[in-house]
Amino acid sequence: MQLRALCLMMSCLQVIPDRSQFFRYESFTLSCEDHLNSTGWTVKRRTAGGGVRPCTSGWGTASSGSTCVVGDPYPSDSGVYWCESGTGNRSDNITIVITDSTVLLESPALPVSEGASVTLRCRAETSSPNHTFTFLKDGLLVGSSASGQMTIHGASKAHEGLYICRIPGFGDSLGSRLNVDGSPQPPSSAPPAASCSASRVMCHLLVGTPYLLSTILLALIYRDRSRAALTLADGRGGDSVVMEIAV
Repeated sequence: MQLRALCLMMSCLQVIPDRSQFFRYESFTLSCEDHLNSTGWTVKRRTAGGGVRPCTSGWGTASSGSTCVVGDPYPSDSGVYWCESGTGNRSDNITIVITDSTVLLESPALPVSEGASVTLRCRAETSSPNHTFTFLKDGLLVGSSASGQMTIHGASKAHEGLYICRIPGFGDSLGSRLNVDGSPQPPSSAPPAASCSASRVMCHLLVGTPYLLSTILLALIYRDRSRAALTLADGRGGDSVVMEIAV
């Protein structure tokens, strides 16, 4: 699955594994990728009751300010996360949800590239081979699966929305929003239509050359025949006999 990091001003926040929902106690890692050579990148978050806080040992274990391993998370760790530098640069926000539900929807936390294939996975806290899975988008049924997976081929803006998965007997997952990056493609650098490729030129030469050679050959034959006819006429005129009769 082709994914695109959330970037603003060339600073990116990545989630490992790349999904927006996690069960309670299921650890995940947030990492800031610095393309600006800025200093002091820190993972920060905003939750409903905790305000804005950096990634510290109080709610996660950080090897550095730019990487945060959130171990044994609780639902209170749900919130909006981003990267922020010492000079005030920020990445875009992502939303992470820690759920107490018995059903979880694995969907990308990061926007997917337009045209990419995206796989959504429905997972129960207690696995069973008898599970059946259904997927809903904005409240409408969009697919069902015995494997717990649904793949979207050629993602477009029409696939954006709030997705939920359902397992009979277990309930529904929380909703996860799928975002599709529809940035315009760079203009094509193809040559103008009037220009020809080398292969096309060669093709035309191969097809046209026999006709050209035939025309030249016919012209030469016609010229030689004309000359021969003139020479023959001149010869006949020079060999004529004049008879004089003497009286």
